[in-house]
Amino acid sequence: MRLIKILVLLMLPVTVLAQTDVYIGINSKGGSELLPLGIAAYQHDPHAKKEAKEVHETMRGDLMFSRHFDIKENGPEITISDYTKPLEQWEKLGIQYVVFGDVAIEGDDDYVIKIYVLNAITKAPVFARSYKGKQNAMRRLSHIASDQIVKELTGKRGIADTRIAFSNNATGNKEIYIADYDGNNFKKLTTDKSIAILPRWSKDGKIYYTSYRYNNPDIFAIDLAAGKVEPVAMTKGLELIGGVSPDGRSIVLTRSGTRNPTIYELNLDTGKSTQLGSNAAVDGSPSYSPDGRFITFVSNRSGNPQIYVMELATGATRRVTASLNWADTPQWSPTGEWIVFAGRTASVNPIDIFLVDITGTQIRQLTSDSANNEDPTWSPDGRFIAFTTTRKGRRQIYVMDADGSAPHLLVDVKGNSFTPHWSM
Repeated sequence: MRLIKILVLLMLPVTVLAQTDVYIGINSKGGSELLPLGIAAYQHDPHAKKEAKEVHETMRGDLMFSRHFDIKENGPEITISDYTKPLEQWEKLGIQYVVFGDVAIEGDDDYVIKIYVLNAITKAPVFARSYKGKQNAMRRLSHIASDQIVKELTGKRGIADTRIAFSNNATGNKEIYIADYDGNNFKKLTTDKSIAILPRWSKDGKIYYTSYRYNNPDIFAIDLAAGKVEPVAMTKGLELIGGVSPDGRSIVLTRSGTRNPTIYELNLDTGKSTQLGSNAAVDGSPSYSPDGRFITFVSNRSGNPQIYVMELATGATRRVTASLNWADTPQWSPTGEWIVFAGRTASVNPIDIFLVDITGTQIRQLTSDSANNEDPTWSPDGRFIAFTTTRKGRRQIYVMDADGSAPHLLVDVKGNSFTPHWSM
């Protein structure tokens, strides 16, 4: 099962190569529900042409990837001082809303980004925000603006300002890295020079992970804001991080037991740990439900490893997979309806990504490409899934829609990548 696979994974050699993929998104609810959105040219002062292009292209990519909009860009230019007649032309193109912006330099090295959304039908402004930052903040500010537009026009959360953490062995050791949801801003976070795996985001932006930096699998926390790494759980045995509670006050982990590795919950405020699993079987890979009342985990208590759900208050446990030969690494969807996991239908088959509903009555297979597809993780809006795959010959991180469509490479990075986790 996964606990054994993790130990094998820790010793895998480095391989090199990556590939860029072209992809087309598929809206699972049908194109007729997409909101008609125009993106007009962004204005800029003479010293901010490059920055205006970056903001425009970043927001264009964000809004297209969101799958909420039917985007057109062949309308006239708009300025906030002259928009009535241009909006009439956009309306003739079938557009309901138009996004445009203005980027200017202020002082020596500050930039001001102004983003507007106008209703092409009523000719009224519906969104107007101003953002200020240095040149290296242009992409981040663009992501924030995109998410605010998604929220304003759809009422739903955007994911443009989210990141994916993962382990990668390009240096010859496994270290923790992060990248923006679109693969940009790839950055190495650790220099443990050992085996660092299983990054898990908390709501406050910290990343918990397991590392052998002191020759034992212990749990550490990366405080991105403070720029430091601190130990969280250090014992003489196994400490594999599973997940962080929605309130950020506790973690679930797999710890060496008296007979078998089993699941514990660790209170981060008090340091007190409580055993949740049974030593009679191997239990592992725990993660929390979005309300924090349940965990899902894998156990071999019925023979082959399968997915289970436990209510934390009572300890009541039930199995939710039964028809598969093998199942592992479950992650509860942010919307609460589904659990995504890696599994296979027969021992001769490769590992694929599946969904099971929380009652265990529906199972859906999302991948079927003769590769090993593992370690799934949800985007915080529950509409996308990141995972590792060997479809190009080595382990890379891909992102797909939650129905299994539009899979694409996250980032072109050397080496093998493991155990991704999407920020909350």
